[in-house]
Amino acid sequence: MTTPDAVVIGAGPNGLVAANVLADAGWHVVVLEARGVPGGAVRSDRGVHPDYVHDVFSAFYPLAAASPVLRGLRLDRHGLRWRHASHVVAHPLPDGGGAVLDRDLGRTSASLEAFAEGDGAAWEDLHDWWSGFRDDLLESLFTPFPPVRPGLSLAARHGPRETLRLLRTMLLPARRFGEEHFAGEGGRLLVAGNALHADLGPESALGGGLGWLMCMLGQDEGFPVPAGGAGRLTDALVARLRERGGELYCGHPVTEVAVRGGRAVGVRTADGARVPARRAVLADVPPPVLYGRLVAERHLPPAVRPDLRRFQWDFATFKVDWALSRPIPWSFAGARGAGTVHVSDGVDALTRFAAQLATERVPDVPFTVLGQMTTADPDRSPAGTESAWGYTHVPQCVRADAGDDGLAGRWDEREKELFATRVEAGVERLAPGFRSSIVARRVLAPPDLEFLNPALVGGAVNQGTSSLHQQLVLRPFPGGGRPHTPVRDLYLASAGAHPGGGVHGAPGANAARAALGTFRSLRANALRRRVS
Repeated sequence: MTTPDAVVIGAGPNGLVAANVLADAGWHVVVLEARGVPGGAVRSDRGVHPDYVHDVFSAFYPLAAASPVLRGLRLDRHGLRWRHASHVVAHPLPDGGGAVLDRDLGRTSASLEAFAEGDGAAWEDLHDWWSGFRDDLLESLFTPFPPVRPGLSLAARHGPRETLRLLRTMLLPARRFGEEHFAGEGGRLLVAGNALHADLGPESALGGGLGWLMCMLGQDEGFPVPAGGAGRLTDALVARLRERGGELYCGHPVTEVAVRGGRAVGVRTADGARVPARRAVLADVPPPVLYGRLVAERHLPPAVRPDLRRFQWDFATFKVDWALSRPIPWSFAGARGAGTVHVSDGVDALTRFAAQLATERVPDVPFTVLGQMTTADPDRSPAGTESAWGYTHVPQCVRADAGDDGLAGRWDEREKELFATRVEAGVERLAPGFRSSIVARRVLAPPDLEFLNPALVGGAVNQGTSSLHQQLVLRPFPGGGRPHTPVRDLYLASAGAHPGGGVHGAPGANAARAALGTFRSLRANALRRRVS
């Protein structure tokens, strides 16, 4: 192996995006991945049943479809194809009704109008408002903080009053957002349910903004899936990188970032090998792993370790994969054609669920985000069947069980079975006969997810809470917001950096651009010194 210009730690989506951006600039890049396969949380397999493809972690990609970073990589030239379900999201209710988010604005509007007169028009007004802000807002979210250029553009186009109105809207809790805009339950359900894809309950600041953002992306882009499985997105990123001369080595966990004279000069792997880097090291790992394990404390300012102790993980995740003999028999017809289904009795039930998590109790009635993958992509399982999964949240540290089973967070086989039964009971309540269609299943508790992907510490899929106190310049801790670290030429390229979780590639791209910018500045300074 010739000495690379950059070493990227981790072949998750952000690491692979970072490597591609550097390779586009002519850098020789080596990516080192701890697991035996690339992809991080973007992988698929046939581990549940040989005839069914399941996404092991993430599955739907509205942020990827909207991301200017991933769009710019033109992954369609490397085999990536998007597919869509008939409907984007459905939220069925016990009375047989429900709300539907559809890429057709009129269909979404009609679904919400059924809950209360005027709610359909309110949704259309929100979408019109969003459309005026969309491009500047997305650019602001996906660039390092502070987003000077898109922020100035946004303010110039809309004026200070409307920009402040947008800021207030983004900071609203989901419950308050719903109350301000909708008389009925339908619109409120869509916003609050989408906020809880992260760890923002109905009463959490930012929940309304995130839920609205996800709804509007769903309205515009859908919640697309890669044809053939999530792993095809990873395959496209890897193929593109290799076409540009990048190297990927799996099964090579990095144990140390080598630092000399305050500068990152390479890494050491678990087998004792040293891999030097001429220009930069980029780390697609959670901040506590980077600063707590890979970089020796003597190389960090004294404030880093105390800040690290205050770092807050997002909720742990519990996931069940199902191979089903037939599509799920939802009582609400709108759910049958939806790729994503929210399983909860209403906004108040979401508040109850979030309160149980906040008090470190295992929820007795889990809110489940359910994916109907064959509905979205017919190649995932044989005709007439369904490849499905459901995930929910549990506390990082379990203090008690809100149910009657005495779950203590050990997540042994008994506890996994009992909690999976709760998840399935919620689906059965809204789709009688669901359980009888289960051909095979796989239960992944938080320790299982971390074993399959060490970046998902404690089963946290977003590498840190999405709450306001750990966003923007506070992500991953005060003084953040940019990919630079206290060690020169070492860059944080993971979802632990701004703008956070989701498969959009922004943390990786931001880190790569920061490394390129530093190198160009150093080269320009050297040229000026020679001339003088």
